[in-house]
Amino acid sequence: MTICVALDNMLRMLINPTKSSFRIIICLRVYFSSEANKEILDPSNQICKILMSCPKLGVATALDQSGLRPSPETVEEVLRRFRNAGMLAYQFFEWAGKQHHYQHSVRAYHAVIDSLAKIRQYEIMWDLINTMRTNNLLNIETFCIIMRKYARAQKVEEAIYTFNVMEKYNVTPNLAAFNGLLSALCKSKNIRKAQEIFNTMKDRFIPDQKTYSILIEGWGREPNLPKAREIYREMINDRCQPDIVTYGIMVDILCKAGRVDEAIDIIKEMECNNCQPTSFIYSILVHTYGIENRIEDAVDTFLEMEKNGVSADVAVYNALISAFCKVNRLKNAYRVLNEMECKRVKPNSRTCNILLNYLIERKETDEAFKVFRRMIKICDPDADTYTIMIKMFSESGDIEMAFKVWKFMKRKQFVPSLHTFSVLINGLCENEDASQACMLMEEMIEKGIRPPRLTFGRLRKLLIQQKRDDVLEFLQQKLDLLVKEPLCD
Repeated sequence: MTICVALDNMLRMLINPTKSSFRIIICLRVYFSSEANKEILDPSNQICKILMSCPKLGVATALDQSGLRPSPETVEEVLRRFRNAGMLAYQFFEWAGKQHHYQHSVRAYHAVIDSLAKIRQYEIMWDLINTMRTNNLLNIETFCIIMRKYARAQKVEEAIYTFNVMEKYNVTPNLAAFNGLLSALCKSKNIRKAQEIFNTMKDRFIPDQKTYSILIEGWGREPNLPKAREIYREMINDRCQPDIVTYGIMVDILCKAGRVDEAIDIIKEMECNNCQPTSFIYSILVHTYGIENRIEDAVDTFLEMEKNGVSADVAVYNALISAFCKVNRLKNAYRVLNEMECKRVKPNSRTCNILLNYLIERKETDEAFKVFRRMIKICDPDADTYTIMIKMFSESGDIEMAFKVWKFMKRKQFVPSLHTFSVLINGLCENEDASQACMLMEEMIEKGIRPPRLTFGRLRKLLIQQKRDDVLEFLQQKLDLLVKEPLCD
């Protein structure tokens, strides 16, 4: 029973009481009491509140004074929530590691390594790798995380170095590690380097379906359709049978290239090989038809999917909602949303963001806010959702409402992303509110999030205009400490 439903039931009973009503109300009171106690006693919530408050005494002192003792599960949950705040996550990680009767799990190490790599704190990251080696905790996934993060930062040589150095850390590279390197390079649009490595090392690591799928997807991102087709044919010639993932990638690449008919041929090939299309593949077709304003084809594909016994998931529904928005049929999009609820397919943040982006683009900000209020009751917003709403209010000059969304996000213990911080700081600079902008900039830096040059530049310009050189110097010193970027080894 959800709290909302329980509360609704209690109100009905109070309006129309029966003999059994009062017993039920007592049960509900106990329920609410237990739910509140769970919220209060959950150590991860308590720790998050301390971290979110940016304690002046320092994170470690504030946590020591709380008397809390973390479990591995609590630490992993806190690190998950603070994944966008690298240095704050690391300070908590360090504190937790010093507590009695506690040892970090591999998942905790991976979470903090991921957070540190996001903000390019590579020296600390490698210190943790060395600690993991000492404790015999390193595995293939550890190095795959580092390769992904280096590649995303366009540090290609460092990603390759990480792969080559694995044996020095007593971890033998295997096909999974090889695929991890190729995937990291392909997803960061370094497909040519990935192809070169593949050609050099494919005799050492015998490619599997995943290997070929990674390369095909990489060439699709380029985009280079002829090369994607070539790797697909090479895969078949090497007697490596495409799987559902490979087929899905090929359908996606062809649809993005406007070759829907060829994508349909791939689907027919799938069926001939006893591999039935999934909801993901149908979602690609629905999405493509939506982009091409072929709404009838999008609806027909959706109905064909249901006819073939494939249950619609949130991805297909999102594609259909997006297709209706593209042709300005908002009522139909809302009908799809209602059908999702009837069929108990829970909308996600992507569902919300599709509708918000459409409405804001049409300057329907009041309707967008209504949708936001409706959606937060049925799904959890993501960083993009909050950023969209804060940006909408900031750009319309309603900073008060932008802050209300910001405070709601904080109450949900959602750590703002770089983009969320930036849109609000930019809005405050536009309103010439340097004090609030400086507070947010300081909070951003303290959480280990490096501000974009453009955002910091706008605030710098405003502070210079307002002759607040002392504040600018203070922020610059904080930023200088954050941006020191040691070498990877």
